[in-house]
Amino acid sequence: MYVLRHTYASVLRDAGESIKALSLYLGHAGPGFTPRTYTRLLPASEDRTRRAIDRAFGFTADPVDA
Repeated sequence: MYVLRHTYASVLRDAGESIKALSLYLGHAGPGFTPRTYTRLLPASEDRTRRAIDRAFGFTADPVDA
């Protein structure tokens, strides 16, 4: 059950859900507990971050792929 709960929290956090909302969904006493407990990121978050920065600077493809 712990793995399912942790996966739920990680997926929502990776999707951009706020810590405050996630804390409420998980039934935590306050939002300070949530990031200390659910700090792992899914592998996709690195790619998502890189793509966001690339878009911000107008890049359409990875320099390695170009």
